[in-house]
Formats: sequence, structure tokens, C-alpha cells
Amino acid sequence: MIHNGITDSAEQKAMHDEIHQALHNVARVDYEKPIIRNASIPLLYEEALQHESGTGLTAAGALVTDSGTKKGRSPKDKRIVEEESSKDNVWWGPVNVGMSENSFMVNRERAIDYLNTRDRLYVFDGYAGWDPKYRIKVRIVCARAYHALFMRNMLIRPTDAELANFGEPDFTIFNAGEFPANRYTTGMTSTTSICLNFKRAEMVILGTQYAGEMKKGIFTVMHYYMPKAGVLSLHSSANEGPNGDVSLFFGLSGTGKTTLSADPTRFLIGDDEHCWSDDGVFNIEGGCYAKTIDLSGEKEPEIFNAIRFGSVLENVVYDPLTRVVDYSDSSKTENTRCAYPIEYIPNAKIPCVGTHPSNIILLTCDAFGVLPPVSKLTPEQAMYHFMSGYTAKIAGTEEGVTEPQATFSTCFGAPFLVWHPVKYATMLAEKMQKHKADAWLINTGWNGGPYGVGKRVALKYSRAIIDAIHNGELAKAEYETYPKFNLSIPKTCTGVPSEILNPAKTWSGTEESYQNTLVKLAKLFNTNFKSFEDKAQPEVIAAGPQL
Repeated sequence: MIHNGITDSAEQKAMHDEIHQALHNVARVDYEKPIIRNASIPLLYEEALQHESGTGLTAAGALVTDSGTKKGRSPKDKRIVEEESSKDNVWWGPVNVGMSENSFMVNRERAIDYLNTRDRLYVFDGYAGWDPKYRIKVRIVCARAYHALFMRNMLIRPTDAELANFGEPDFTIFNAGEFPANRYTTGMTSTTSICLNFKRAEMVILGTQYAGEMKKGIFTVMHYYMPKAGVLSLHSSANEGPNGDVSLFFGLSGTGKTTLSADPTRFLIGDDEHCWSDDGVFNIEGGCYAKTIDLSGEKEPEIFNAIRFGSVLENVVYDPLTRVVDYSDSSKTENTRCAYPIEYIPNAKIPCVGTHPSNIILLTCDAFGVLPPVSKLTPEQAMYHFMSGYTAKIAGTEEGVTEPQATFSTCFGAPFLVWHPVKYATMLAEKMQKHKADAWLINTGWNGGPYGVGKRVALKYSRAIIDAIHNGELAKAEYETYPKFNLSIPKTCTGVPSEILNPAKTWSGTEESYQNTLVKLAKLFNTNFKSFEDKAQPEVIAAGPQL
């Protein structure tokens, strides 16, 4: 391998020649250009600090960098090529917007032309999926050491022997994010483009340097490939108890998914992306991509202490003299992030695999204050609420709106779905039934009234509910039916005041206001679900709110 004009051993030079030949074949890369493949952390640090402006080191030893203009994902700029091998499988619409093969090739040519102008390129070859039976080989080709280090953390790192025998990748990402897309290319709506071609097994990135596009790009790829192989791909975290019991946690931003799945008494299988096969659960990723806004060692010690040498911090603000990060500073973006290898978490389970889940936990933050803190779901209700993917955001006061805003993200990850949501939901119900998993809907939001009137369910109560699920208490509890939503809610739960388990008993307003709010939320659910009614089974539709 050649780096800065220094030739390594004959074995490494052979690998260097192999990667040059591979990229020359697919991307016309110059044989004389330095290509740095699967570099070590110190080498990528040196490369980033030497060649990328805005890059530095924090006092804790993490690499800190800036992702440029884009500080988050650009879902409206994602495209999937409409081609004969996959077009009948894709859920076309606002999530999956089609593009022609010709437009993809124009973007690909533009990206490769840009990469070929760079003085050096970085390649990282790794795996997506911890189960060797289902993992795919992924190649990242990029011009920034920051991107290579990010994916070194987020993919599963091959051993030296695996790397030597890596061969051809199953999927390749060409990341030319520093260079814009041509807005006049057919189907483009901006200078940003994230486009996937399943026939070519390639993804091209233009006009955004935000590293999360690569992570979620591979997740989208797995959302396509895995169901084809009979494996359910899931936007969830997963942990395992001391007796080997596995729980899956689903939840949108602000619901407590990361906090509640990070349990010091249980092993972390993964924090974001998993698959459920006939053999059990496995993590897709080799690392974690955590939000760091307002992070502290007291609130989230595992994440705080994982930010050290080898980690990549994005878009944070730090003191130029002490290099101490101010995690409360959101002047660049609210979406400050850190990518680190999963082994930086003390109780991570390596390899990141587990048995079939015992519990499926759907988390929501209901700002209307009418969903119970915990409900036990039937398989049909689990499908319904999984497909709904509900949470509620607090309205922005600057717009003068005081009511909560309902948010629905299908399967708790709409931007990454490829097949119709019914496919994922049906697979989930089948696996739950086959492996006798219980499903639960947990509201970590408001109780006693909506936002501004009631109080948010205390974290200690949510933790007590999760503990009662894990120790089997709630599976044996006595239940009553919650009206309109027809949910089964327990009458008691250790560590939780019994009155908050039924929102009707703690509502601080009038009976009329409670009923009106309950009906309002039920109608929002029903309206949202109409988009699935053409393919959803009647019993799943019937599992929703009844008015």
C-alpha cells in the first residue's frame, strides 16, 4: 500500500495493486493515485488533520470535524433507480422516488470524475450484519479521511484474514459529497443527490458531506436485501438480559429508545439497526451514532466515555485552547453527533447477536396525554402500531401553535423502507407468533393532561415498567380494557403509582375535554392508516381505534 510516497511490504503492495485494479475496472481510477485502504485510526487522524480544514482533536482524544453545509440527512433528495430487477418490489411514493438509469449514470460519472481529481482516495471494506450467513460486503470509496473513519466505526471491521480474502464487494458507495449534483439532470431537484441502484449494487452521494447518509444508505440497502432473504430488517435497538432474553426497542426521536435500552443490568446488542432471522437477532452495524446535544457524563456515562481516541465528533463546538467540547452549544446544529465502535460501550455484547426476542417494545411520546404508560398488545395491534409508528412533537411556540403535533413514521423508520410497510409488519407478526414474543406499547410522554397541563411520565416509572416486562411481572398482571383504542392496560405495576396507568383517572381537565382529546388522537391514527388499507388485512385495520 502506498501512502505519502512510502511503499509498504510486498504483501501490502499486492493489496495496493488489487484495490487499484478493482477501482480502475469500475471507476477508471489512476494507477498512480494513492489509495489508502482500511487504514488504522492514527493514520486516518493524520490524514484528516493534514488535509481537511475544520478538523481537530478534542481533549478526550476524539477527532472533531465539520460536515459542511449539510448538518443532517436530506431525505427529499434520495432516489432509487427504476429498473426491471427491483421496480416491482419497491414501495414507490414520497419515501422512494424513482429515477432513470440514465440519470443515475450521469450522477455516477460526475462523482467518479470528481474523485479522480483528488490527490488521494480512501477505501474502507467492511461488513453489514453480524451474522456471517446474511452479512453483505460493503466498499466505501471517498475523498475524506473523516468519511473513511466514520464508516470504519459504523461497519463491522474485518479481520486481517477476512480483508485479505475480501474479494468483490456486494455493494459499493461512491461518496463525492464535496461536489454538487447538476440540478439540470433529469429528476434532480437540488444540488444534493443520494441515489441507489440495486441492479448495479451501487450508491452515489453528491452535494452533502453529512456522514449519516452512508450509514442510512446501507440501512436502506439492508431493508431491501434482507426481506428478500426471509430476514426482517428493523429500525430498533436491542439488548439482552443475564438469562439470555432479548428485547427489541422501537421509537422515534425523543421517545427514550436510547435511554431505556441502555440498561446497566443488560448487554447491548445494538442501538439502532437490527435483523431478525430464523436463528435470532443480529446487529447490522459495528458501531453507534449517538446524538450528543446536552450530553453529560452524569446523564449518559456510557456514551460520554465512548467519545475518545477513535471516535468521530461532528459539528460540535469546543474551546480552541482547552479543546473541551461544549455539548450544550447548538450554534452549528441541534444534530451534533458522535460515531464510535460498539466495543467502546462497556456492556456491549460482542459478537452482536442474540436469540429470538421475548419482548417487542414500541415506544411513543404522546404529548396529547391520553395513551397509557403501558399497554399489552395483541399481534394484530402490534402490526397496527408498528405500521403507524406514532409519536407527538411539542409545537413550536414561535408559530403561536400550542397544541401537540402528531407524527407518524411507518415501521418507526419510514425514510429507510424499500418494500411496502405491510411486508415488514407481516413478517414481524409472523415471527412474534412463531417465537411467542410479547408486544408492548409504552408511552413515555404526558400523563394527566396534554403538554402544558399534565406532566411527563417520570423516567423512573418508565424504567420500572420496562423492569416489570423483563422480570415477567406484567405478563401475569390483571388487565382492563382502555376505551376507543381497545388497549389492555395493567391495573398495577411495581414501582408505578396505579392511578397513572389509566390516563382517565389522572386527567386534570373535564371529562368532556378528556373524551374530546381521546377521540381527536384516535381520528389522527385512523386518518394516517388509510394509506395502508389497500394492502392491510381486515383484522389489522380493526386493531386500530374504534369510534
